[in-house]
Amino acid sequence: MPQRPATDRPTTYGQLDPHHVPAGTPPHATDHGQTDAFPPTDAFPPADAFPPTGAAQVAVQAAQGAHSAHGADRTQNPRLAALIEEAGFSHAGLARRVDQLGLEHGLDLRYDKTSVTRWLRGQQPRGATPALIAEVFTRRLGRRFSAQDIGLDACAPVYAGLEFAETPQEAVDIVASMWRKDNGPQSELRRIAFTPAGLVVPSRDWLIGRTDERVARDGSVPSADPATRPVGSGARPGVSAISSQPAIPAQLLTQAPLVRVPAQSRGSAGLARVSGAEPGESAAREQRPALRVGRGDIAAIRAVGDLFRALDQAYGGGHARQALVRYLESEAEPMLRGRYGEQIGRALFGAVADLTRLAGWTSFDIAAHGLAQRYFVQALRLSQAAGDRVLGGHVLTTMSQQAVHLGHSREAIQLARVAQQGVGTAAPPTVQALMHAAEARGHALVGDVRSCTTAMVRCERALGTARPGDDLPSWARYFDEAQLADEFAHCYRDLQQWRPAAQNAEKSLRLRAPAFARSRIFCRMVLATARLGMGDVDDACGIAGESLRAAGEMRSARTVEYLRDFHRRLAPYRVSQAARSFEEAARQAGVI
Repeated sequence: MPQRPATDRPTTYGQLDPHHVPAGTPPHATDHGQTDAFPPTDAFPPADAFPPTGAAQVAVQAAQGAHSAHGADRTQNPRLAALIEEAGFSHAGLARRVDQLGLEHGLDLRYDKTSVTRWLRGQQPRGATPALIAEVFTRRLGRRFSAQDIGLDACAPVYAGLEFAETPQEAVDIVASMWRKDNGPQSELRRIAFTPAGLVVPSRDWLIGRTDERVARDGSVPSADPATRPVGSGARPGVSAISSQPAIPAQLLTQAPLVRVPAQSRGSAGLARVSGAEPGESAAREQRPALRVGRGDIAAIRAVGDLFRALDQAYGGGHARQALVRYLESEAEPMLRGRYGEQIGRALFGAVADLTRLAGWTSFDIAAHGLAQRYFVQALRLSQAAGDRVLGGHVLTTMSQQAVHLGHSREAIQLARVAQQGVGTAAPPTVQALMHAAEARGHALVGDVRSCTTAMVRCERALGTARPGDDLPSWARYFDEAQLADEFAHCYRDLQQWRPAAQNAEKSLRLRAPAFARSRIFCRMVLATARLGMGDVDDACGIAGESLRAAGEMRSARTVEYLRDFHRRLAPYRVSQAARSFEEAARQAGVI
């Protein structure tokens, strides 16, 4: 039987299902075989609101006395010792809870009672473990703890930027820290890895949550009249705000316990530590003269979004991404920290959410997938503050598209369904169509023909009910007949149905405007792949060669990935002159 590692550092045995709990192990079982019932962590007061009393105080004194009497070889962390005593944990029980909480977040941790002994003697656990230990005590004792509260150092958090903030201003702190650190050519954030486990909690928090009651920063009293609230911000008369949201799919409630990603410390300090923000930097910003935000500012942000969208579509995410992030830091952050009433505040959060999603999209296009994921999560939180469920659904659809690109089909399907469920019938038909298209792509990725076809039919029907006069947000206007054919071409390619893939790719290219240069490259590569699947190697290589030349004008890692995928598919045909010519051209272009 394999033994647990002797070292305190957890051994990684590969990526586990983040929702899996070993058979026969009840979640959060107590030392006495009972199951803990934990209230939501956002209801807990801070730890320092309850100084240790009674047994806890005695435990602190005992731990401190033991340290004085026996020296460094005994307890060097009296805070942790006191909390273990107060919670009634054995060392093995604490280790087991940390392991189980790690599983909820996709981490395969193998701690045991020896690990806890080392923590008590002063050894610092690595990675996200301090935050997980603090979360265990938060749940057990009913008050909030940070890593520092339990005598541990908050190391660079694995989940920095994936927090779904409790308040609008906490969300501003988190995303503003990301903007600041993302400025510059050598940003550390661009090397953060994508984590599928980080998708579940934010999407569910958005789905079951309700719009923040207040975002204004002008000292006004929020209106009690539901009619004055933005769309999606509250309940129907006589119905609670949570119950007024669409029903939650049963599978979302059973796949994993509803928990928050543990923060390393209160507020955004964990991310600030990663992002390089100095202590007190946020407070210093708050003390600056507040900018009064008006409708013209909102219009300017939206116009900037349209500009950067056009640049991204024509030249790739790498061309304008850095300028977009600088704009968010220098212009959007002062507005978010400025003065505004409820109506302007909601519109401001919505406009900045759209720009933050676009920052994530352009990061996705340069293959900074972990950074893109974090921008998407923060855009989702900002959209909730805006009271804009349709925009939130669009953010989730974007996250689904990234998951498809990275091969995470299950997560892609779930995100698309959460978007549909959260938006309901409130979305314009065009927006509903793009959500169904995202789900279809996820099903195609795993070869589920039936489910893919069902989603494609729904997509086509939804777009068929759209009318030219529909009031569409600017971010949804790209989804037209050309985009529909493009999505279908990708689905048929992944299902290896080459003829319909080619037919839909050809249709998309006929309808697609030249301004969508990157999308045209993608679609040409789908057409080339379909031709190759049909056995027409010469035609396939000719189409791919056109895309290769057009890609020279792009700063898009995804464009390169399409070309490399085609090159891999050419392997059985390398004896062909056309295949050899494409390979040589791709090598000279630096693609392979």
